[in-house]
Amino acid sequence: MSTAKFGTMISSETNFRIKLVETPEEMCAAHRLRYRVFVEELGAETSPASDRPSMECDVYDAYSDHLILQDKSLPHDDNVVGVYRLLRGNVASNGPGFYSANEFKLDRISGCGRKSVELGRSCVDARYRNGVAMHLLWNGLADYVATHDIEVLFGVASFHGTYPAAISHALSYLHYNYRAPDDLLATAYGENAIAMDILAEKDTDRVTALAQIPPLIKSYLRLGGSVGSGAYIDYGFNTIDVCLVMDTARMAQKYKAFYLRDSAA
Repeated sequence: MSTAKFGTMISSETNFRIKLVETPEEMCAAHRLRYRVFVEELGAETSPASDRPSMECDVYDAYSDHLILQDKSLPHDDNVVGVYRLLRGNVASNGPGFYSANEFKLDRISGCGRKSVELGRSCVDARYRNGVAMHLLWNGLADYVATHDIEVLFGVASFHGTYPAAISHALSYLHYNYRAPDDLLATAYGENAIAMDILAEKDTDRVTALAQIPPLIKSYLRLGGSVGSGAYIDYGFNTIDVCLVMDTARMAQKYKAFYLRDSAA
């Protein structure tokens, strides 16, 4: 876990606190939230590393920082209502590598010579999805980016389900309109890799596509995010994954002010 300075943020208008995991109890609470969302709600299989009941975890957790959102009104041992797993490039290269590398060739990202972080296992408790929870997590992520001078953010972003035809407009729309630049292009590989240009560009309906794209992916796109080449069907996690990339140097100016603010001081 990181030893760099990262300030705990508390909103005076809410019961929320945003921070990095510091204790085993906080980590267990984050794993329980991940289990509720990914396993119970979305139908994912648990990792072989998850030998504890009602917890979703894997080998990458020990090498990652875990940004958590706590609701202070809940019991302290189970008050995590939002989480982001953050695996920095220098840590991954000296440890297990990136989770995304199981599905995408990341040579161009890993070899770009810039500081990067892999975003993963992002989720919010169902009771908090229509409020400020995700906004607070993104604020915490912005502080983390500033603290570590991160230049490239990337990671697997998922569509629920494993039937490409059901999201053919979304995948095709992303392929034609949001392809990552060549210097940061990740490419899906393996027997579960699929092409994203399922439909011809002229047959891809924007309105239908936007209705099929999950809110989190839309948020990444609004920040200037782009997608890799191809998608990956993760049958174990019951998802179709794309590789999202955000390059701080290419972000729209209004979002640069948010993500490159000097909040590490």
